[in-house]
Amino acid sequence: MTATQHTALNASTPPAWTRRPANLATAVTAELVQRIVRGVHPSGTTLPAEPVLCETFSVSRTVVREAVKILQEKGLVQIRQGSGTIVTPTSMWDMLDEHVLGATIAEDDSLAILDDLVVTRRVLESDMANVAARLADQDTIDRLHALVERMDELVDDHVTYHEHDRAFHDTVMQASGNRIARGVIRALESQVVNTARYMGRTERALCVASNRGHRRIYERIAAHDPEGAAAAMFTHITEAWLVRRSGPGEPVRLQR
Repeated sequence: MTATQHTALNASTPPAWTRRPANLATAVTAELVQRIVRGVHPSGTTLPAEPVLCETFSVSRTVVREAVKILQEKGLVQIRQGSGTIVTPTSMWDMLDEHVLGATIAEDDSLAILDDLVVTRRVLESDMANVAARLADQDTIDRLHALVERMDELVDDHVTYHEHDRAFHDTVMQASGNRIARGVIRALESQVVNTARYMGRTERALCVASNRGHRRIYERIAAHDPEGAAAAMFTHITEAWLVRRSGPGEPVRLQR
């Protein structure tokens, strides 16, 4: 978004709601999250006063107060007695929150936030692959093998291929038994799995190359080789993203 567009979209611009949402506080919160992330309300500034927000969104003070409370829970604002509601630095934002992450991705032309998401996936899934190689039973190994074989047959159908791709990674995560790491990955991916900026190119050759990476992961898990499985997962996630990635700037955050 250009500076001119930012200027035009000021704090009093009403949202383009075509009909009154069922949950007004949630709708007001989502709109304010987007405005904060876009820089309409920069870090260190105060949100407009309650009466202004009420008029802007055509809602009651109760709705505005609930929305501001939710913003505080997301780490985007701090309520200070006598100072108003202050927008916090980006370092305090809850980046696992669906609204915060979604808005940040939408506004990040550099792809740095998606690079960070991939790095996070890579760290967590590599560790989970290591554990899976030690703990996987024969049923898990058979399932991974079946998914790899099926994906070889689906390289011309990228939509179904990617459904099986996600199932493969989820099978590895479940085999590790790390529910927290799996929950983080699933929360992150739920915000990007259907976005063109994350999915990138989808042609047949890329699916073929991607499944070679899956096969290496499967083979190392089947061989109960923890270090090999971790390295195969690390390489696969890195290479798959670098091939899909299309945007300005070098992916320096992925360098190791």
